[in-house]
Amino acid sequence: MSATVLRTQLRGVTRRPSRLLLTGLAVLVASFVVFAAVLAQQITARTVESTASGTPAATDLVVGDPEGKPVGTDLLGRIRELPGVAEATGRIDIGLGLGGSSGGYLELHADPGFGPLARARIVRGGYPDADGEIAVTVRTAERMGLDVGTVTSAATGAQTAPVRLTVTGVVDSDADGGQDAYATDPVVTALGGTAQLGQVDLRLTPGASPTAVRAQLAGVLAAVAEPERPVLRTGAEVRTAEAQRAVARLGPVFALIGMFISIAVAAAALVATSTFRIVFAQRMRQLALLRAIGAGRGRLAGALAVEGALTGLVAGTVGVALALVLGHALPVVLRAFGLTVSSPGFPLVPALAVVAGAALVTLVAVLAPAFGAARVAPLEALRAASTTAGRRDIGPARLVGGLLLAAGAALPAGLVVTRLPGPQPENYDPQTPLLMIVISGALAFFALVALGPVLVRPVLWLVGWPLRRLGPIGRLAVGGIGGAPRRAAAVSVVVALGVTLIAGVLVGGSSMRVLGERELAVTAPADFEVTAGHGSTLPANVVEAVRGRGEIGNVTPYRRLDGLSLSRAGSGDPAPTGGDESTFDATDLDLAALPAVRKLDVRSGRVADLGPGAVILGGPVTWDTGLRAGDRITLTREQHRIDVRVAAVLPGATPLMSGVVLDPADLDRLGAPAGHSGLLADATGSGEDGRTAGQKALRQATQGTAGLALTVLADKRDEVNGLIDTLLGIAIGLVGLTVLIAVVGVGATTALSVVERVRESGLLRAVGLSRGGLRFMLTTEAGLYGLIGATLGLLLGVPYAWLSIEALGANAPLRFPALPLAGLFLALVALTALAGLLPARRASRVSPVTALGTDT
Repeated sequence: MSATVLRTQLRGVTRRPSRLLLTGLAVLVASFVVFAAVLAQQITARTVESTASGTPAATDLVVGDPEGKPVGTDLLGRIRELPGVAEATGRIDIGLGLGGSSGGYLELHADPGFGPLARARIVRGGYPDADGEIAVTVRTAERMGLDVGTVTSAATGAQTAPVRLTVTGVVDSDADGGQDAYATDPVVTALGGTAQLGQVDLRLTPGASPTAVRAQLAGVLAAVAEPERPVLRTGAEVRTAEAQRAVARLGPVFALIGMFISIAVAAAALVATSTFRIVFAQRMRQLALLRAIGAGRGRLAGALAVEGALTGLVAGTVGVALALVLGHALPVVLRAFGLTVSSPGFPLVPALAVVAGAALVTLVAVLAPAFGAARVAPLEALRAASTTAGRRDIGPARLVGGLLLAAGAALPAGLVVTRLPGPQPENYDPQTPLLMIVISGALAFFALVALGPVLVRPVLWLVGWPLRRLGPIGRLAVGGIGGAPRRAAAVSVVVALGVTLIAGVLVGGSSMRVLGERELAVTAPADFEVTAGHGSTLPANVVEAVRGRGEIGNVTPYRRLDGLSLSRAGSGDPAPTGGDESTFDATDLDLAALPAVRKLDVRSGRVADLGPGAVILGGPVTWDTGLRAGDRITLTREQHRIDVRVAAVLPGATPLMSGVVLDPADLDRLGAPAGHSGLLADATGSGEDGRTAGQKALRQATQGTAGLALTVLADKRDEVNGLIDTLLGIAIGLVGLTVLIAVVGVGATTALSVVERVRESGLLRAVGLSRGGLRFMLTTEAGLYGLIGATLGLLLGVPYAWLSIEALGANAPLRFPALPLAGLFLALVALTALAGLLPARRASRVSPVTALGTDT
């Protein structure tokens, strides 16, 4: 009998393949995403392995390791004399502080500049071949004004006096951060004052025996005592190790991707459960007939479970096949646009695992609907309609379970709230609070799954109010959703999960962006900074020359004074500053002249109140004093002493990392010299071109003045903003997988409900509802799934995001990005409405006579 029941169910599946597609569509999308991620990881790993190695492909042997034991320059000379060694070059990197009009910092790399072992290739001028000569990269030449023929001075920690350097050429190199230069290894070691190299790359003569050369090298290295003896490896081993290190750095990224994909798979399982429940409800008379002729509940449930597993097997196979086609086509397309991307292989074991996993997930998803459908009474076979209405309520056990889950979610969240860190937490570890928040969020989601049918009704009453005012069609759409709250909850909960995650990313990203802007307002308040040496001042003509350049704007000179101590007014005793040092420095920076400073965070008071007799204090100065805005303090330096009022207190340091910002008149009273210590300025042009033009203008304005240093602060700002944008983009893209599956679930649910309600649609058409009206009603119902889910998601996502930000202990401000969240809300409603558009068009094409003649 069981075989007969199974054959009956499978024949029904083969007769209606569209139903198989709809029930397995979410699983198909999930399988596609999972296997596409596997292929993406393989493509990324292979691409990194082929491009991430810094060791040239012509390198046959490598002596030493930059992160291990160094190689002496005396060894390099002996290695070059060995038979079979065609070329040997030393590798070492040192830092140079440039003087004169160049200013700034330069990273100098040892490289031969030509031949198979070169990492840099000359593009203009000639490669340096003598002491005091360097070649710079293309971007460095543009950013630092170091073109061919430029003469500058540089100093390292090993040099007692600046060294004269001449730029002989411009090179092209993979390492070009705008401050990179190259020279031969003797020049670099001489400038660095060292006889140690990071490693030595060797290229063998054609036909030389690698084994014989290795044996000779081993003999040379044997002269070095064991603790200091450098290692000897092949070039292939070094390149493989470099590539593996690069791939290992991507491990956390793919782990994060895996976590979000797991959430998407869980969403697919929920959608599959909902669609199976709808499909089985549509076949209730057939199932009752099988029960009437002797099929037991267990056999019937087993047959339905096998049908679900078969659906998952087919969906998983199709999803893997589609991902495989895309994975092999994408590198071909990218290479056509000049991008070097490796092709994936055919990972058979992961493919089989994804297919098996799809079948397993679908089997788990179908169990509850299968056992529920198998409880149908045989008398249901006598019904005129083949479809039975689903339950509109939830049982007492589910209600109690949902309430317990909600209480369980509230408990860890409440514990986190009571233990949130203060402004300056000490020995605070955010891992435990964040883990408790994750546990609370998971319990809250399961509570939402359990209590969804109960929560849908009040939410639908609220969000459906405008639709009910549109007339009969709006009321019919709201009634259609309210008539099947369990179905609406099953789909809306998946939408809510996606919205919760995206809302959390948007709120968290907005808060972290503001935190980053506040930190940058302290460390990088302008695009450029020009400073004099310690204890020196800028010549007055330099400030005026910079102000006269059209490429530069917001020129703000400042003075810096160190050695200040602080006490409460009238106490006479220095106040502790929260650190080991009892003194700090101050500036008279005009904060109102710097646009970036407007983003400063203020713990108390107002930055605008800075003026004569009023100062701004950095957080470290007040940590142990409890000083707040309005308090009176005494500032002392040597024999100078002034009483001032605290205008504002910042959470961290003040701009330019000073402890106090004063009015220029107050700094004069403390004995500050009249000359400026430095200046800040912004580029008037935008982007890289504007910044390069501004940097060139500054160098020209300061040309001929020794001892000045130019720092591009905007590079740090771009780096931070780029990192935040990248992380937000990745997070939103990954979370979007859950939203995609939710939209697929809405489309499948709407399509199945159209099949279920053919007679209802025909009756509405018969009493005068137009085709357009029917389409609008069904499309609105689909949009309501998104509306309900988006509402529930925002109600969950925003509080949990705020709680997570507070639990981090990073003093990040809580922000509510209203426009992005509103856009997310509207986009979800539009996407879910579009998902129901095709089923609505199909339903509107059925004539009323045909619809009324069906039994559904």
